Amino acid sequence: MWSSCARPCFVLLFGVLLGWLTVVTETWASEPRNEPVLPIPTCTAMDGEKVRLGKRLYHDVRLSANNSVSCATCHPLDGWGMDGIPVSTRVDGVANTVNTPTVFNALFNIGLFWNGRVTSLEDQIEEAVRVEMGATWNDVLRKISQDESYRQSFARVYRGGIQAVNIRDALAEFERLLITPNSRFDRYLRGEDQAITPEEKQGYELFKKLGCISCHQGVNLGGNLFHRSGIFPRQEMGQETAAAPPEPDRMAVTGNKEDAEVFKVPSLRNVTRTAPYFHHGQVKTLEEAVTLMARGQLGRIISVQERDLLVGFLRTLEGTLYGECR
Repeated sequence: MWSSCARPCFVLLFGVLLGWLTVVTETWASEPRNEPVLPIPTCTAMDGEKVRLGKRLYHDVRLSANNSVSCATCHPLDGWGMDGIPVSTRVDGVANTVNTPTVFNALFNIGLFWNGRVTSLEDQIEEAVRVEMGATWNDVLRKISQDESYRQSFARVYRGGIQAVNIRDALAEFERLLITPNSRFDRYLRGEDQAITPEEKQGYELFKKLGCISCHQGVNLGGNLFHRSGIFPRQEMGQETAAAPPEPDRMAVTGNKEDAEVFKVPSLRNVTRTAPYFHHGQVKTLEEAVTLMARGQLGRIISVQERDLLVGFLRTLEGTLYGECR
């Protein structure tokens, strides 16, 4: 028989012990996993005033030759950073030759554009203004300088005021904000075992077993190396012709013939939101893209069940727009 004192004391001791075990269990569960994929940092350190200025410039059509398009035209932030069409059109009406990649998580890539011809956000902005927007910096500076609020903002943020280098810097600072952390898979990588389902875990294991992980790894699950598009016949990658592609490949950058048909491996972050797929933008669904990649890059014919497991895993990569710090 319990005494009137011993019983509540035991209950209290049991509760303390249970609480301790819960804390220990949660600590063990929160240990990061040793995987070839790394979680996106929850935020990036940025200058708040530069970010606000860069955001305004990002949406300003005066950066284009005829005041008709802005960075956000081809990279709309409410469209997961890309325009959702096979290829976009430049300000002069000429169609681009490759699909518009997302601007989100671009700072984690080894290079910008599909052939990696520039390696910094500032240089990417330089080329976008001149080529896609068809503008000269003299015209851009003239138009931006006519705006009193811009003059005040630049004078406050930059010692040199309104200059091309400062416009590029502000835009790049804003684009560094555009990360998508805390996907369910990121939470799983940080030790939250229940963040993804058993079926999604099977999809990840299959992703590694088939060899997808050899190109899609690191923070961005891609974006950190260049690879030939279609190791196996080109029709397997959604391109019916065996002729050389018109797209500017890596050879256009290096001059090396071995880099023909080589492109930057795209990130799989938020891939469920960034159709159509591949550098040519001709594949409309993720299911088709996964099947074609298995055949064209790995030489594997996968079943519908395997395809669905892989797609299920890819759905766990959708993160939170803009991160947690602004």
